[in-house]
Amino acid sequence: MKLPPPKVARRAPRSKPTGPAGRSTEPHRLRLFVAGATTRSLQAILRVRQLCATELPGGCDLEVVDIYQQPALARENQIVATPTLVIAFPPPLRRFVGNLTNLTGLFTGLDLVKKAKPTH
Repeated sequence: MKLPPPKVARRAPRSKPTGPAGRSTEPHRLRLFVAGATTRSLQAILRVRQLCATELPGGCDLEVVDIYQQPALARENQIVATPTLVIAFPPPLRRFVGNLTNLTGLFTGLDLVKKAKPTH
């Protein structure tokens, strides 16, 4: 008589911690590509740091990449203009190109714009 194979206990996949409204509390992962220490690059860095400090729940991991010092990383990420902000987490991957003065577009892309509740 054959015995049935032993049952293997499987764990349910871990869910990511969420905060209010079901949002992930993991920090946003951002990568900002700049070209040298120009005024435009410094302004973009300051804007992104300010955005991280004031608007992102759970904070953010910001990596600043100078394309002159790391050209391979710029090629790998297909960067054709600077400054370029790449948002790797939360998905989907998003890119913002330019001086990052359009905060409305950035807020929308980061899903920070509060959606109006439908009224009945």
